[in-house]
Amino acid sequence: MMRDFSQMAIHLDQHRAEFPRDRGDRLPTEFVWRDPASIPPRPWVYGRHLIRKQVSVTVAPGGVGKSSLTICEGLAMASGRELLGDWTAKGLKVWIYNLEDPRDEMDRRIIAAMQHHHVSPEEIAGRLYVDTGRERALSTAIQTREGVQIIKPELDALADEIEAREIDVLVIDPFVSSHQASENDNGAIDLVAKEWARLADRCNCAIELVHHTRKTNGEEATTESGRGASALLAAARSGRVLNKMSDDLKAEAGVQDDPATYFAITRDKANLAPVGNRVWRRMASVHLANGDSVGVAEVWEWPDTFDGVSVDDLLSVQRALDGRGLRYSDQAGDDWAGVTVAKVLGLDATADRKRIKKMIEAWLKSGALVKGEKIGPIRKPVPTLEVGEWATV
Repeated sequence: MMRDFSQMAIHLDQHRAEFPRDRGDRLPTEFVWRDPASIPPRPWVYGRHLIRKQVSVTVAPGGVGKSSLTICEGLAMASGRELLGDWTAKGLKVWIYNLEDPRDEMDRRIIAAMQHHHVSPEEIAGRLYVDTGRERALSTAIQTREGVQIIKPELDALADEIEAREIDVLVIDPFVSSHQASENDNGAIDLVAKEWARLADRCNCAIELVHHTRKTNGEEATTESGRGASALLAAARSGRVLNKMSDDLKAEAGVQDDPATYFAITRDKANLAPVGNRVWRRMASVHLANGDSVGVAEVWEWPDTFDGVSVDDLLSVQRALDGRGLRYSDQAGDDWAGVTVAKVLGLDATADRKRIKKMIEAWLKSGALVKGEKIGPIRKPVPTLEVGEWATV
């Protein structure tokens, strides 16, 4: 069988670049203790997601708000302001390379985000760069009969631009549009992803690859739900997934009548930092002077069960329940104790049912309420709510 020696030479050169042996010293190298204080800290640039010399991945279904999220994060990094509550390094230069949308659409989104978050043009002058695939396509790899071929001139051109403008963070949105390799071929995607990692290392920058999920049939997505081969996530040092808030969660949060999109960010792959807790974002509708309405990501906090409820309110609830033998079960109609709780606190016993039930359980756990018993409609004992330890104001 005739061997392709040119391909072997390419792979050998890559191997030598990754594992140099002509350094003048020999491998293996003996470990030498260092004072931990002398080791440079990991070079995070945004939260615990973006880090220099590494690739990070954001996975999300279509229409959730991933492009708006990365735009707002780009503005936060370029302005040095924590627009979405995440820590950011100061003085960063950000390059957003959107491979799907035309420039007018990118301008709408960025200006709407600036308007909503009160970011002035002076704050980001010379620090935010934006390009689109409509004006200049990007392809880092192609699929041939011999397999995937990395287009080195394309990567070299990116490196030249990053170094010339001292870019700290490069956002590629979406990843699938940045190459022409088979997205289901693990070997091909592994090569492509590692080229992005080499670029990040070579240019001392952080690279964010935005990726679509496959169809999840209504199930909540994870970073492993990304379309195609799993090699992309394997090459990343941080991965996060966006999930749209379900109708059940909207009802629980009390926002079921709000047409806005709410979505959660979960960092469920974190090689260099602890896996992060779920945080929430809301897509606010921002109106531009040209008449357009544009969605912009903003911080949204899940409401606390006891938001706006004081010890005085608890005492009022206890007084209203005392001696009435109201039922514990929320299936008891108007005899449910939660109906009285709702009246005292100015809530809706139907719309706020889940919240009221959580309050009752918390009060039972604390001893402010206790379970009693009475004979029900079919002459069987049913649990009731009684006052336990009275609240002290």
